[in-house]
Amino acid sequence: MRRIGAGLAGLGMMAGAGCMPQQAEVSGRALFAENCAVCHGETGRGDGPAAAGLTPPPNDLTLLAAGNQGVFPLVAVMSQIDGYTRTSPDEAMPDFGALLDGPLVPVDTGDGVFTPTPAPLYALAEHLRSLQR
Repeated sequence: MRRIGAGLAGLGMMAGAGCMPQQAEVSGRALFAENCAVCHGETGRGDGPAAAGLTPPPNDLTLLAAGNQGVFPLVAVMSQIDGYTRTSPDEAMPDFGALLDGPLVPVDTGDGVFTPTPAPLYALAEHLRSLQR
């Protein structure tokens, strides 16, 4: 077990020293602006330019934590975005899973176990967390 930990620490030092290629930082704000704002609005309140013609109307994404006893529902949000938990193909929101493919980052999904998650998907979810009121 110590060998694995030492090996991982060595990789971390090499990455910090510039020996390994760095991944470009993913901007959740930019992903939101490019893919979500047209329906959900720039502030996430469901008032984007395309919202008027949608049935049901887009959700107010600033109230996700408020609707979950004050806790941002990270896993549910990521599942909705990537289409993983959708039960009907007739839902108004498109499936963005393929758009958000990319390098994996470890994410604690609430059970203390880190799950490899596409960095763009996590970045977008974190941007939505920042919009909560």
